[in-house]
Amino acid sequence: MARILITSALPYINGIKHLGNLVGSMLPADVYARFQRQRGNDVLYICATDEHGTPAELAARDARQTVQQYCAEQYEIQAGAGEAFGLSFDHFGRSSNPPNHRLTQHFAAVLEDRGLIEERVDKQIYSIDDQRFLPDRYVEGICPHCEYEKARGDQCDNCGRLIDPIELKEPYSKISGSRNVEVRETRHLYLLQAQMQDRIARWVESKTEWPQLTKSIAKKWLKEGLRDRSITRDLVWGIPVAKDGAKRPGFENKVFYVWFDAPIEYIGATEEWALANNENWERWWRTDKGAADVKYVQVMGKDNVAFHTVSFPATILGSEEPWKTVDALKSLNWLTWYGGKFSTSENRGIFMDQALEILPPDYWRWHLMANAPESDDASFTLEHFASVVNKDLADVLGNFVNRITRFCNARFGDAVPEAGDYGEAEQNLITELDKRMADYAGYLEEMEFRKAFAELRAIWVAGNEYLQIAAPWTSIKTDEARAAASVRCALNLIVLFAALSRPVIPFTADKMFAIFGLDPVEASRWPTRAASALSRFKGGEAFTLPKVLFAKIEDEQVDEWRKRFGAE
Repeated sequence: MARILITSALPYINGIKHLGNLVGSMLPADVYARFQRQRGNDVLYICATDEHGTPAELAARDARQTVQQYCAEQYEIQAGAGEAFGLSFDHFGRSSNPPNHRLTQHFAAVLEDRGLIEERVDKQIYSIDDQRFLPDRYVEGICPHCEYEKARGDQCDNCGRLIDPIELKEPYSKISGSRNVEVRETRHLYLLQAQMQDRIARWVESKTEWPQLTKSIAKKWLKEGLRDRSITRDLVWGIPVAKDGAKRPGFENKVFYVWFDAPIEYIGATEEWALANNENWERWWRTDKGAADVKYVQVMGKDNVAFHTVSFPATILGSEEPWKTVDALKSLNWLTWYGGKFSTSENRGIFMDQALEILPPDYWRWHLMANAPESDDASFTLEHFASVVNKDLADVLGNFVNRITRFCNARFGDAVPEAGDYGEAEQNLITELDKRMADYAGYLEEMEFRKAFAELRAIWVAGNEYLQIAAPWTSIKTDEARAAASVRCALNLIVLFAALSRPVIPFTADKMFAIFGLDPVEASRWPTRAASALSRFKGGEAFTLPKVLFAKIEDEQVDEWRKRFGAE
């Protein structure tokens, strides 16, 4: 039994996440976690809300709440949305909780002791009207690289380049809109990443399980040369710059930068899980405490890769402590909305809560994962979504289940028929399924999700093609035993399909198990041999007729959703 630690990039606290956020990190990590659990492995899937930084303060101000109230409320909303979508976190924590405070301050102290953190006099935008320094997202202006007019002080959303706020042209305060700003000196702590250049480069080169997208981003940063980075900000909300409980002199009104503390929350959230479940978190994170045999998998969108392949490793490796580092890092491209960006303010795109108002989660889970943005950015359109749902879920899987259960009920009653032996058609099906099941499992293991779910769909199609060949509605006229055998085989296929489909459409899989009154945990143990799976029911097992698993999406619904979500 393998031990597998899985973390997905932390969703930021400022509002419910859209479908692109979902498929970029949390959903693929969930699919992988479910698959590994079904295989009998010891899995710990950790996530949390990322609660510090300027966007949280700005969102709280707009909501007329304290930042603590805002974050607490948004945490519950995000946790609820994740649960409704079937995201099977073993723990969903908060970066504002005490374990992350302790760990972040610990890493800062250790890194400073190792000579990798130093104080520097820095130049920063100061708003005279607001009477405060304006860290990263508190200041906007014109991007110095692409001339985008609403670039943030940490990164340009148009060209993706990281920015120092003082590089912005015509900067202004995000708080008040005031352009009465100037550059002043302030002191900050810097993580000396440049000293880690060669070590990080060797570490990246050793990661043979990383996909091309991940490695190319990491190597691009390394080729440009690692830069020392400020890890503190002039903010109130965040983790205090303190050591042994005492705030650092001169840093009383500063906190650690969110991109320093957020990845550390993977460890902090694991400690939260351990405290809640009387477990030992160190056996997952400390190689001297049992974590050496853990496989650590991270899942994230491409915009987060640099921080996880350079900055967080600089923290972990630079500490010289025996921390577990990532083994496999699955990165994904962006999901766009009709080729453009999702936007809450402009009512463009579908967000997690809105999606569930329209259709059950498995509709979305299937479409997003079967079309995951792996090789390139992918455009989400309602027309394509409806087409995929109707063809794959309704016409292939749903039709198979509906067709065979109703035929059996009409001709053999509400129990699996006993008569007849499997013949050539069943053996040919078993041969095909064995190959496809092995390929499917291999793709899931490698986290090649589009390939995996193309293979799963082919498995469903194989079941439909078998029914066409066996044609029990015809053979029953001359050979009832032959018809009974093919019906029994097809009913066994429902359970096999449910087990194979459970990582991606868990709610539907459990409905399929419920047709036969099966315990979903036991029935979903990962099948490796088709012959065994198709011999589960010997005959006589009762079943109940299911409701239609997937209703087709009509053109009128698509038209309505286009108007509602800004696709006009």
